[in-house]
Amino acid sequence: MSDTSKLSTCQIVCWGLSGLVGLIVLWAATGAVGFLAALLLAIALAALLGLASTRLVCTGDKASVAEADAAPTPEPAPRPEPAPAPEPAPAAEPTASAATAEPPAQPEAPATAVRSGTTLSGEEELASRKGEWRYEGGAAAQSDAARPEALDAPRDGKADDLKKIKGVGPKLEKVCNELGFYHFDQIANWTEAEVAWVDDNLKGFKGRVSRDNWVEQAKTLAAGGETEFSTRVGKGDVY
Repeated sequence: MSDTSKLSTCQIVCWGLSGLVGLIVLWAATGAVGFLAALLLAIALAALLGLASTRLVCTGDKASVAEADAAPTPEPAPRPEPAPAPEPAPAAEPTASAATAEPPAQPEAPATAVRSGTTLSGEEELASRKGEWRYEGGAAAQSDAARPEALDAPRDGKADDLKKIKGVGPKLEKVCNELGFYHFDQIANWTEAEVAWVDDNLKGFKGRVSRDNWVEQAKTLAAGGETEFSTRVGKGDVY
């Protein structure tokens, strides 16, 4: 409280400058209005300047004093009480059931299979066939029978451009050659069963034969004709 009652350095400077201005006004106005009027004017002007300057300039000191007064004094933190020591656990007493525990039961010997000396009807035939039977998938046999006729190599060493068939690209043409299909007339003579076989065995392109109607296109090309797609391929507009 003793610090707030004293004038700060800023206030002393402001009031000193205000008093100096009042003396200057007193000296300057004495000849014009007389000493008494000049004195009153100087006092009023000095007081006005002092109050105004301290309010406008010396605001930092008041704020710091107000903050210092408003800051509460921190209370000391309470000291934690020591936790009570845990009580020792009582020793476990042997139970009566543990003392009278029965010994583990001995595993029973596995029962031996009893075989009859009488052979049942059909038992010998079944035993002779056991291990000889193998499942032959009907689908596999049918699949081999439906496979179209294939060639080991193209006739005269030159294959037809199968890419002229819509739906056959460079990769699919290579797959067809690997299966032994090099010419338009081979594809043109495929039956429905053979088309189904090729559809199932085109790796990565299953179903393309029937979907893009290869057989009809191949018939036109094998006869020396052209399709709209084969014409575009021949001009180089596709590949």
